Amino acid sequence: MFERPIVMLDFETTGLSPEGGDRITEVAALRIAGGEIVDRYVSLVNCGVRIPPFITSLTGITQQMVDTAPLAEDVVPELIEFIGGDTLAAHNASFDEKFLKAEGARLGHACRHAGLVCSVKLSRRVLPGMSSYKLGELARSLGIAFRGTAHRAEADAEVAARLLLHIGRRLGESYGLAPVAPELLVEINRLSAARVHGYIGDYAAARKRAR
Repeated sequence: MFERPIVMLDFETTGLSPEGGDRITEVAALRIAGGEIVDRYVSLVNCGVRIPPFITSLTGITQQMVDTAPLAEDVVPELIEFIGGDTLAAHNASFDEKFLKAEGARLGHACRHAGLVCSVKLSRRVLPGMSSYKLGELARSLGIAFRGTAHRAEADAEVAARLLLHIGRRLGESYGLAPVAPELLVEINRLSAARVHGYIGDYAAARKRAR
């Protein structure tokens, strides 16, 4: 499916902006290798902050849950080490990456991931014409079921990982790409929708000539 591993990341947070003081409350990182999820890092996170009531209402994560969770000082270095130099992916990836970098910077731990794949952008380019690209609605349209509670990190990351695998299969079937290089997904994210089909076709043709 994929030439090298990709790590699908999802954070639950106290808000939208690490620059504004928002912090992570839960993390799930799932390593995809070949055509399946082969490893995962999942934890609630105690950042020493108060959980807004609307976050508890949305996610089910309570103050007591984070107060008794592992400290960010322990979780974040372990998370960055788990991701290592693999390609990082997330649904709305700029959101999760900015929190990862902010939490790492607080502790002096630099991220080392090889590139960033946004499964929202990727879906818009590879699966045009869907009624919605929100994770839950897109998953339902594609027959991908949640195996846990939506708006919890592990359940969201697992659905996003299965979405990425669906896209990988679609690229393989449509363009004869097997396995798919993570770098191709990164590049597709950077292209305008109008350029995607031609670019992938040229890429696939070049791969065939190189064999």
